[in-house]
Amino acid sequence: MKKTIISAAIVAIINACAPAPAGNTVTSPDGSLKVTVDAPDGVLCYNVIKDNDTIISNSRLGFELMGGNILGIHTEVLSIDRSKVDEDWETVWGEQRIINDNHNGAVYHTAWLDVEVRVFDDGFGFRYIFPENLGNIAIRDELTEFRFTRDDHQAWWLPEDVPYYESYANHTAFKDITCAHTPLTIEGSDGRFYSIHEAAVLDFAKMNLVPESGGALKATLVPWSDGTAVYVGETRVSPWRTVIVSDRTGGLIESRLMLNLNEPCKIEDTSWIRPGKYIGIWWILHKFLYTWAYEPENPEGHGATTERTMRYIDFAADNNIQGVLVEGWNLGWNGDWTKNLFSFTEAYPDYDFDAIMKYAASKGVQMIIHNETAANIDNYFAQIDSAYAMYQRYGMHYVKTGNVNLLIDGKEAHDGQYGVNRLHEIVEKAAQYQICIDEHEPCIPSGVCRTWPNLMTGEAIRGQEHDAWEVDGGNKPEHQTVAPFIRGLAGPMDYTFGTFDFSNPANPQCRTRTTIAKQLAEYVVIYSPLQMANDDPAAYEGVKAFDFIRDVPTDWEQTRVIDAVIGDYIITARQERGGSDWFLGAITDENARELSVPLSFLPKGKWLAQIYSDAADASYETNPTAVDYTEKEVSAKDVLDLKLATSGGTAIRFIKK
Repeated sequence: MKKTIISAAIVAIINACAPAPAGNTVTSPDGSLKVTVDAPDGVLCYNVIKDNDTIISNSRLGFELMGGNILGIHTEVLSIDRSKVDEDWETVWGEQRIINDNHNGAVYHTAWLDVEVRVFDDGFGFRYIFPENLGNIAIRDELTEFRFTRDDHQAWWLPEDVPYYESYANHTAFKDITCAHTPLTIEGSDGRFYSIHEAAVLDFAKMNLVPESGGALKATLVPWSDGTAVYVGETRVSPWRTVIVSDRTGGLIESRLMLNLNEPCKIEDTSWIRPGKYIGIWWILHKFLYTWAYEPENPEGHGATTERTMRYIDFAADNNIQGVLVEGWNLGWNGDWTKNLFSFTEAYPDYDFDAIMKYAASKGVQMIIHNETAANIDNYFAQIDSAYAMYQRYGMHYVKTGNVNLLIDGKEAHDGQYGVNRLHEIVEKAAQYQICIDEHEPCIPSGVCRTWPNLMTGEAIRGQEHDAWEVDGGNKPEHQTVAPFIRGLAGPMDYTFGTFDFSNPANPQCRTRTTIAKQLAEYVVIYSPLQMANDDPAAYEGVKAFDFIRDVPTDWEQTRVIDAVIGDYIITARQERGGSDWFLGAITDENARELSVPLSFLPKGKWLAQIYSDAADASYETNPTAVDYTEKEVSAKDVLDLKLATSGGTAIRFIKK
């Protein structure tokens, strides 16, 4: 391979990437989307056409290796292997039970690098295949570009420099993007909506996007501490680089492209992987009413006590809540816990692990066992077999992991190749013990949950915990109307809503900036197969609005986004998996809003609508708890007019009459 310096050749390379002949084109099944890969003048690149309109052009493909060699120049497409797939598959859990995988594909072979492309009606993905004749290689940089033909698009994106992806999305002109995480969502000036992300991030580094001259976005990989981006060994493929293309805002959420690009489920028996709702000794800790650590001089201040946990178990069993999370039950929280070595089998003296587990089992309640690793995965794996075996003996199937520390094992980023591999090791190990994982401080999801459905949900979002202690007072009302179109396109979000008690004695400047009706609607709008009712059980007792939390499922037959404007409002309807009931959630930003909702998604017949809406005097600032409950007979021909308060919402259950 000829050694070439990128900076010296960049102008010639951009000019060389001209549209390629039709013979190198892969067309979507409906004929609307075309992706072409070729190497004019020896430079590997791709072009994309949607409805006869070129949307991405002259975009480079390839890698720079450590040492300066470049894969993707002085090359040509030697041969093309084509394929077609049109098949249905069933999810273990999800926003849609039956997913259709319908795409046309091709593998473009060059001497030193192959490119596989799959084109769907709603987008495309491509990945790199490293031929065996390359041997083991070290990648310095990825050269992939997304060179959109128009530079007047608007974009929603997460800044790369905020830990754990826990930030608001930036809304900027396309040209003002700096370094961005994916998913990156584009409101096109051409009337279309686009989302750039990746699928199947395994044994590779996460991709971020940086601006390049000429209006392109370029891939950049999260490096190892030694400066290498990725070491390619046994795994000879990159993740898929994905672009969803939609004429509707809601089409971004309804797309199943990312899941289709992941491998089928590798767990033979999935009967133990069950979606559900949970409560937990968690919100009262974030509000600093109690502590994670047990302190002998102040035992009453500890949150995770046997008595309190059993009260939560009783409440869950009585209210169609499947699980109870307890944080701060185990040794290791005292002092600077990010430097301590946690135990994952030994409990504090006021937490009777054996009695609690047996009591939960007798009530039919699953304990969600919290394992905060402080990103010390070496310590976690020193105990993981004994811990998981112990949990399995009690018939418990859920672990919430935490990885709070900026570096995994004190040396590498969460979303670099090392962090990706270490965190995924936990998922595969958990599957051996029939344990589901709720992963916090993770690498951002990429659809791996299709292959390993015990990876049920995760954080990677500025979640509702920030409402308890954040210096800015809590999440701004716009946040929940943006998250489904940015972070939500990556996978399930453990956002942890359900607040009914808006007091916060320890931090009176902080509060949840929504109404209760919006909290209810978020169970439909913000997707996760595990959903938390975050408040203390006492906050729910005797409150009619809690009926919706009791009733709403977390697993769906199908999903429809009825209407949405990113950053303003969203209306989502979902059908209960295996049932006939439909549920609808509508939420708004800081502006009160009137919305009209056509019920054409309902099947024929009469339906009872159980409606939880903001009361006339509701306001997230002055009266967040004011909720009206009404019932109404409706059909698919009807249109419901909704009135949402400031940062308000409406939640509806439709029952077939």
